[in-house]
Amino acid sequence: MRRREFITLLGSAAAAWPLTVRAQNPTLPVIGFLNQGSAEASAHLAAAFRKGLSEVGYVEGQNAAIDYRWADNQYNRLPHLAADLVSPKVTVIAAAFLPAALAAKTATSTIPICFIIGSDPVKQGLVVSLNRPGGNATGVAFFSALVGAKRLGLLRELLPAASNLALLVNPTNPNVAIVSNDLQTAARTLDLQLRVLHASTEREIDGAFAALVQQRVGALVVGPDAFFDNQRDQIVALAAHHAIPAIYERRDAVVDGGLMSYGTSIPDAYHQAGIYTGRILKGEKPTDLPVVQSVKFELVLNLKTAKALGLTLPSGLLSIVDEVIE
Repeated sequence: MRRREFITLLGSAAAAWPLTVRAQNPTLPVIGFLNQGSAEASAHLAAAFRKGLSEVGYVEGQNAAIDYRWADNQYNRLPHLAADLVSPKVTVIAAAFLPAALAAKTATSTIPICFIIGSDPVKQGLVVSLNRPGGNATGVAFFSALVGAKRLGLLRELLPAASNLALLVNPTNPNVAIVSNDLQTAARTLDLQLRVLHASTEREIDGAFAALVQQRVGALVVGPDAFFDNQRDQIVALAAHHAIPAIYERRDAVVDGGLMSYGTSIPDAYHQAGIYTGRILKGEKPTDLPVVQSVKFELVLNLKTAKALGLTLPSGLLSIVDEVIE
């Protein structure tokens, strides 16, 4: 059996576990795990969540059940999936990322929600304040939409002669306006021209890269998005084929051949959310749990890709790299 098929089968089987466990022990607390991505692409993140959960004393299949709901990057499925978790009622909902958190918040005002998001939860209406959330939701925020300016600055440092850059975003992502506005402001500050390209399908990604080539764009910022994470092989391959330097949100893209990434450690965010979910199961209320602000950021560079692109790496940039992949 192929690895992809095995992981998919494992994810499908995991979704059925809570039903069996609840049948055996109907008093067992059930965590609704609502995720905008796919079981395959997020398997390591779900593992990080369970690790955090276990550190508070809860182990899946022993004294807690997890009811998984995956949107497979189709954001319009999230409201229905959230409603599935609310009826029958779960004990707590762990929601990643913003579209899932908003769907959960719309579905229930009483069931505790532990979110993992990359933007400001106050501005998104999930909490009243970071220190005193004030409702049924709290969680982990790593403000990935706000570090886009840093990614743009890193590209400028690597490519000082490039003045025409591009940003790739998914127009169906609720964060798209924040990400675009943030980078447009940063581009003006750096005296750069920034073109915003949209893609929400594989074909549109192909079209976006065709536009990059036609417009002679010097470098690309890939916006934070679960669909782009799932399609990173396609994006990395196109960037290599067209010799376009690109910076990503996650380390995974650099491991797969992308040039560099800058962002928070997503596994760490899931781990923190697992701990908070466990604390909620123990009886703590979301309104009393301040939003965790993830501060673990990392800059990762693929040396082989840099050489293939013929780039000369500035010493200043190399001095701040957290990991070099050769």
